[in-house]
Amino acid sequence: MTQRERWTTEHIPDQTGRVVLVTGANSGLGLATTRALARRGGHVILAVRDEAKGRRAAAELTAAQPDARLEVRQIDLADLDSVRVFAEKLHADHARLDVLVNNAGVMAPPRTLSPQGHEVQFAANHLGHFALTGLLLDLLAAGTGPRVVTVSSPNHRKAHLYFDDLTGERRYSPMGYYNQSKLANAVFGHELHRRLTEAGSPVRSLLAHPGYTATRLQTGGPVPLVSLLFGRVLKPLAQSPGRGALPQLYAATEPGLSGGEFIGPDGRGELRGAPTRVELSAGAADAATGRRLWEVSEEATGVRFAFPASG
Repeated sequence: MTQRERWTTEHIPDQTGRVVLVTGANSGLGLATTRALARRGGHVILAVRDEAKGRRAAAELTAAQPDARLEVRQIDLADLDSVRVFAEKLHADHARLDVLVNNAGVMAPPRTLSPQGHEVQFAANHLGHFALTGLLLDLLAAGTGPRVVTVSSPNHRKAHLYFDDLTGERRYSPMGYYNQSKLANAVFGHELHRRLTEAGSPVRSLLAHPGYTATRLQTGGPVPLVSLLFGRVLKPLAQSPGRGALPQLYAATEPGLSGGEFIGPDGRGELRGAPTRVELSAGAADAATGRRLWEVSEEATGVRFAFPASG
């Protein structure tokens, strides 16, 4: 059995002194990620939409590990005003950030628009994380071995970016637009890696996906058919959040990763298993698509990334 096949949270290097921000940290993959990093000594910022739920999650983690270094901060990734306020407050309290895990997401709701008029899955899953990453890039550049880990999905391989109908006004389907948001995550992570490398930035961009994992993302949605499918029919096939979080933990902590890697489970269909490098779809790695999504995202969010001068 290889080291990779045996990789567990026990292989995470000591995180003492490192500051990590995890979005959607109060449940599911985000909570599992927070727990593992806190156990290894990291100072973890739980970025959550519902602050009360975040504080309950932090209290449960602290009860199990009294020396855990946790802080809870409120953010609504679907609301770009909330993202800006969050970033401003974080700058006031922290001089650096070592890891940003863009984990939070919503899945397959009825068509809903964000406060700024964007389709809510595209807004929360992609635009909010695009804006947050750009607004915190200076803190990341001041970190030690800084990384951005953006969580995508195998579904990105069967998705399309509906540049002519991003709000779903003409042809919305809950899962179709969820898949679009996961493709946007993949395109963003890859394009961010290209731009960071070109600029000579110390920050590395990586992608991860959890395979098929039983979380509230699938079972807690407002569309009954989706909840039934994932919550009952397919749930016996799913792995636990603790196992599902391994790829993003590997991407966030494994020494030797240079940036640009996509980490997922090594099992059949990438549904479950140990962390390994997996392939992006050709569409996600397409340079023209990356540039177009970047420009659309800048226009939608008003956020321009301040990359260091190359060389």
